[in-house]
Amino acid sequence: MNISYNWLKELIELDLSPEETAKALTRVGLAVEGIHPHKDDFIFDIDLTSNRPDCLSHLGVARELGVVTGRALSAEADSAPDIDDSEPDPEAVPFPAVLAPEVVRIEAPELCHRFTARIIRGVKIGPSPKWLMDRLEAVGERSINNVADITNYAMLELGQPMHAFDLDKLAEKRIVVRTARAGEKITTLDEAERELDETMLAICDAERPVAVAGVMGGFASGITEETTNVLLEVAFFRRENIRQTSRTLRLATEASYRFERGVDIENLIRASDRATELILELAGGEAADIVDVYPERQPERTVRSTDISVAVKRLTGLEVAADECERILAALGIVHLGGGEYTSPTWRHDIAIEEDLVEEVARHAGYENITDELPPAYGAGEYQPTEQRKRSLRHTLSVLGFDEAITYSFVDTSHDMVFTPVPGLIDASVESPLVELRASVIEGATRMRPSLVPGLLDAVRLNFNHQRKDLKLFEIGKVFASSGTPGGLPVEKEIFALAVTGGVVLAESSAATRPLDFYDAKGSLEAALDSAGIPVPSFTAADIGHLHPGQCSKVFVNGRSVGTIGRLKAEIASDYKFKQAVYVAEIDLQTLLAEPARQAVYSPLPKYPSVIRDVSLLVTGQIMYDAVSSFIRENGGPHCRSVRYVDLYKGEGLEPDQGSLTIRIEFLSESGTLTDAEIDEAMAQILDSLHKAMNIRPRI
Repeated sequence: MNISYNWLKELIELDLSPEETAKALTRVGLAVEGIHPHKDDFIFDIDLTSNRPDCLSHLGVARELGVVTGRALSAEADSAPDIDDSEPDPEAVPFPAVLAPEVVRIEAPELCHRFTARIIRGVKIGPSPKWLMDRLEAVGERSINNVADITNYAMLELGQPMHAFDLDKLAEKRIVVRTARAGEKITTLDEAERELDETMLAICDAERPVAVAGVMGGFASGITEETTNVLLEVAFFRRENIRQTSRTLRLATEASYRFERGVDIENLIRASDRATELILELAGGEAADIVDVYPERQPERTVRSTDISVAVKRLTGLEVAADECERILAALGIVHLGGGEYTSPTWRHDIAIEEDLVEEVARHAGYENITDELPPAYGAGEYQPTEQRKRSLRHTLSVLGFDEAITYSFVDTSHDMVFTPVPGLIDASVESPLVELRASVIEGATRMRPSLVPGLLDAVRLNFNHQRKDLKLFEIGKVFASSGTPGGLPVEKEIFALAVTGGVVLAESSAATRPLDFYDAKGSLEAALDSAGIPVPSFTAADIGHLHPGQCSKVFVNGRSVGTIGRLKAEIASDYKFKQAVYVAEIDLQTLLAEPARQAVYSPLPKYPSVIRDVSLLVTGQIMYDAVSSFIRENGGPHCRSVRYVDLYKGEGLEPDQGSLTIRIEFLSESGTLTDAEIDEAMAQILDSLHKAMNIRPRI
């Protein structure tokens, strides 16, 4: 966002230098990334977070400086101009000077909450004066004509987008605000033809769309040198719809940038008056009455805080006097009503709870004044009942080579119902089961996540982009769904998820890695749950929305379905541009940890060292490893402690149906150290038994 230093000085008495102004703005959260000289002006490049659309204007930035300097906004900035909207002589004009209310009709009030229109007749379109062209050029806008430049100027000053139509090009000279019809097309001001759909809001005349609401006007109704009569539109649209329309049409404008973040619904008349004042001054003409269609006035939002200075101290450690807290909030437009209630100004969509008030005070009191301080140690040293089991789960996965991921709790709407949630999270009877954010802190991420899988897949993609192809990731976090109760809190569940992809180096081998597969994910899941004292899960093949058919299953514990595991479906993998298989699992950890932990059986560490022997066996394709390992454990003698898989070789030197199975056998005695002779005898017994029972011989 480009902000002019000279423009700010017109809105507030400012005795700070440009450098001091930049530091002051950065200090209160409006990060100035650069100061660029422009003729006799200085331009601030401000990086704004998505929750501060009120500062997408010079007025909003001036308001912040007013809190910093303790000075009020200038009379020009603090009040609307006086407009002579008296009805002119009807005989002097070829159309009604007063726009009748029925000429503006809102057919989609859920998407257009307020619409104002004003006719200005007898204007003369031409180039803007030099001061206006210079002012727009300074902040990166090009001059078009005096009326178009004025609408841009008013938007940059007050933060309210607006659009001017050529009234004589509107069929029946009336406006209808409705959703577009399927297949309707409009040529926008950039002279590109765009096809609309039923989800998009359109500004129409009696016959056709003349603008894409909140995004861009239509070419056919635009202002030209022949225009003499102007209809000025200033409106308020639902920001989620503008964001969706802008993304669908791939058309981002200064107007859509502001609308999709939220404008001030109570600023429309003021913005219309300001633009009208400038049009009358620079383009001439006469202004008619304004028509204000406001179907349902927005209720005043209040925030409770019994003692704001105490809350600031509790949450930040800052000592800010009560009267200073009130000064800061009042200067920001947050009025104390008494009784612990404050009004949230209509231009601040992000102020809803006491913590938001504390943040406003802390910003201006100075984040740099917050000292390092340990919180009160109430109940210090106590764990939640399930914490130790989760620590064991994390430790086990870490030993298995996993890294823990912590991903955002917010996801894009494109993930809606793509990933099958864990059982019991979503109530099928709820019409809108997903939790929607009123004010997302991440652009586009307007949902609370119903699954951990999207976040893990984003982490996988990020690692792939950095050429890290062998990955084992897990996450423990909460997922959310709507309770279906109006005003009720959402349903929350703590979930465990993992993702594996790429390859793994074989034990004590410098050979190429083998690909990780379903059984690696399954084994990791079993080991993690076992370490948390959860009974051994069972797996049943099933069709799961986001997983590949035939390579996925539901997970059951004690007969209850608790999650899913399998290979990511090809269509979803393609959307993420994955070129290798990715396996994911997601488990309802909260439900499992609510059950008593399975008690571990203690056995002492061995006093004597074990002995490891590897042996390669010639096997045919009909012989399974499980059968071989089970036979050895049962017939390996009293000192055979474990049998593990190492490798399976097929190729040169072997028959087509043969394989060389390498296994590792561990021997251990509780009474003493085993000798080579004892080990040789045990190995000979094992090989002899394998040959007699299964016709398996060692590979020489």
